[in-house]
Amino acid sequence: MYAWSEEHQMIRTAMKDFIAKEIIPIRDDLEHGDLPPYEVLRKLYTQFGIAEQAEASFWKRLEFDKQVAAGEVDPSDRPSRHSGGDAGFSLIPTIELCRQCPGLVTALGVSTGLTASAINGKGTIAQRERWVPDLLTLRTVGAWAITEPNSGSDAFGSMLATARRDGDEYVLNGNKTFITNGPYADTIVFICKLDEGNDPKERKVLSFVLDAGMEGLTQTPPLRKMGMHSSPTGELFLDDVRVGKDRLIGEDEDPKSGGGRSGAKATFQQERAGVAAMALGIIEQCLEVSVAYAKERVQFGQPIGEFQLIQQKLATMEVARMNIQNLVWRTIEMSNAGETMTFAEASAMKLYSAQQATACALEAVQLHGGNGYMAEYHVEQLARDAKVLQIYAGTDEIQTRAIAKALLAD
Repeated sequence: MYAWSEEHQMIRTAMKDFIAKEIIPIRDDLEHGDLPPYEVLRKLYTQFGIAEQAEASFWKRLEFDKQVAAGEVDPSDRPSRHSGGDAGFSLIPTIELCRQCPGLVTALGVSTGLTASAINGKGTIAQRERWVPDLLTLRTVGAWAITEPNSGSDAFGSMLATARRDGDEYVLNGNKTFITNGPYADTIVFICKLDEGNDPKERKVLSFVLDAGMEGLTQTPPLRKMGMHSSPTGELFLDDVRVGKDRLIGEDEDPKSGGGRSGAKATFQQERAGVAAMALGIIEQCLEVSVAYAKERVQFGQPIGEFQLIQQKLATMEVARMNIQNLVWRTIEMSNAGETMTFAEASAMKLYSAQQATACALEAVQLHGGNGYMAEYHVEQLARDAKVLQIYAGTDEIQTRAIAKALLAD
């Protein structure tokens, strides 16, 4: 793939029109007025038929899996997740939304992506049927809870949240923080360790599905943070929350069957691959507004775009845009072919894209001078929003480690 097709361009135009009409007028409320993003996202999903298509695809695959379980069909006949589809159409909304309001993509991706995928990928047929359709269509909001106050990048090694068996039930305790959609989530995937009285380092990692309002579950109001204000972030507190085995993902304590470490790793890989599309949207917007400003802003008797140092900034942004666009196109081609990149490849793409998005956004602020530091100019928001791409889904340092480990493995 070397260019967006005519069909891709038509979707981009329609998406731009929707954003101009429905999102830009409320952007300040999303950024500073604590307006939850879910209603406008539901409108997006409805208007573009995304919810309907996602649900139809889900039920088709679930019916096939039911037939496999009943021995009626051969599992090898399973249709590819990518057959007949084009991943480009799913990434275009991400790119365009990130040009204006990257937090919307974070809120959306965690709900319809990470949370739904965690259940859909490892859950039983009954669990998938119970929770996934509503998550995929945004009828409910999802949260994926792994990070804890003391864990940071050492998500598993420092994990303190526990599940303890009590008869036919489990009792869950722990505190999760920096949880996207946490304040408003209807469905929560809670990742913890099975406490059997053994060394915490040797404990199995399990994943449970919780519903808002369960006794002992507290969801805090949104936390105040540097950027991504349109993506609500909160804390979760569990105090003796009792759940049945029907809420244990996979209904099996074997980590290979349920959520476990492998399920979480797969979720991280999916999240890291999506960062490139987010970075592309941020860089495209920063470059577009910077070029316009360089043409209209006059200093020392001429447009600042005539100065070589300003030209250097614009050229650097364009190189980053081209490189990340090529990475996104590679992702689309691989997905359409039914292939996925390795964990190290996803880490490399995430590392580079996040660094370039942050660098370009800061250069856009610098190019705008004092105006760039003012909230009136959009680059101020984009610079704050871009920074978290180097932190969530694994910090730059963790991505570097993953890439190096893969290189040194042989």
